[in-house]
Amino acid sequence: MKSGIHPAYGPVVFRDSASDHAFLTRSTMTSEKTIEWEDGNTYPVVDVEISSVSHPFYTGTARVLDTAGRVERFERRYGAR
Repeated sequence: MKSGIHPAYGPVVFRDSASDHAFLTRSTMTSEKTIEWEDGNTYPVVDVEISSVSHPFYTGTARVLDTAGRVERFERRYGAR
């Protein structure tokens, strides 16, 4: 890789504001805010609104659409033309 053209890639804490869950990973994102992690080190923290902990698809609270009922309702409304 060429030196000097790639962003810094290092450890970052992502904190979910909806569920107050945080996880440490590596990223190119940066932040002025820092947090002391469980290992005693200080890392930049990025606040996110939603993550896999609070997203309805991953938590099992997602709505399931009744596609068969929607098709039948469409056919009743507009008929088989």
